[in-house]
Amino acid sequence: MTIRALHYVLKVGNRKAAYEFFTDVLRMKALRHEEYEQGCKASCNGPYNGKWSKTMIGYGSEDDHFVFELTYNYEICSYKLGNDLRGITIESDDLYKSIEGRDGSKKLQCGTLQIHDPDGHCFFICPGEGEPRVVKVGLMVQDIQRSVGRFTLHRTNRGFCGV
Repeated sequence: MTIRALHYVLKVGNRKAAYEFFTDVLRMKALRHEEYEQGCKASCNGPYNGKWSKTMIGYGSEDDHFVFELTYNYEICSYKLGNDLRGITIESDDLYKSIEGRDGSKKLQCGTLQIHDPDGHCFFICPGEGEPRVVKVGLMVQDIQRSVGRFTLHRTNRGFCGV
C-alpha cells in the first residue's frame, strides 16, 4: 500500500495577492476553485461561519502531486501566523534561478533561497533537476518523539512510513 500526503491548507488574507505569488513567483497552476456561502461543518475554513472559498494550486494534478489549498474567508483580511508551519521546501533549478536576487528573497548560508508569500508563509527553494516539486513541509513541534508517534503509521527497521 502506498501512502502519500495529498495537500496542505494555507489560510490567505488577500486572495489576489496570494494567487499572484503562487502562480507568478512559484509558477504553480490553479487546479480548481470553489466558493461556499457558509462555513464548513468540518471547520475546513477555520472557525468562521461566513462566505469563503478554496483554491487548489500546485505543480500538477491532485491525483499525483502534492498541492496546496488556499483558503480565503471573505470577512478576514489577515491571519496571525502561529508556531505550526516552519516552511515549505521546493526543488527546481529553474525556479531557483528565477527567484534568486528577487526582492524579498534571501540566500541562506547553505545556499537555499528563502522567500515569503504575502501572508508570511515561508518557502525554501533548493536547486533540483526536472519540474518544480514540493519535497517537504516542515512543521514545528514541542515534543519530537510524541509527534513522530502521532504522524507515523508504521515503523520498520528501515525507517518510518508516515504522513
